[in-house]
Amino acid sequence: MADHHGGRADVELRLPAEGAYATVVRTTAAGLAARLDFTIDDIEDLRIAIGEATALAIPQADPGTDLVACFFFGPGTLTVTLETEAMDDPELDTESFAWQVLDTMAQDAAAGSEDGRFRVRFTVTSQVAAGRTGAER
Repeated sequence: MADHHGGRADVELRLPAEGAYATVVRTTAAGLAARLDFTIDDIEDLRIAIGEATALAIPQADPGTDLVACFFFGPGTLTVTLETEAMDDPELDTESFAWQVLDTMAQDAAAGSEDGRFRVRFTVTSQVAAGRTGAER
């Protein structure tokens, strides 16, 4: 699964691929979304999406590896990519609770393995930005 953003992330966070660090990713994402003027509801949806994305990525990580969280800013959007080393190239269980929640809470959710890496990518959109887009039509 290739990263469709190319280029450098606006913010990149590297930490051990362990469940105890999922809260750090959620807190970072929430802080970034607040700076992007996301509503409180948008931020809570993002926190839930991050929780489910980490629940998908961390179990796939090879022992002792890192989880890399990349955040890409767009007009009224935040795209998140979580990536870790996974030499067994695990497949995504699209029937899992974590995937079902992530796919519901975010836009353009995708996950999979490629070249010894497991990646989860999704985008969240601010309700404020969505309202502007609808009003412009």
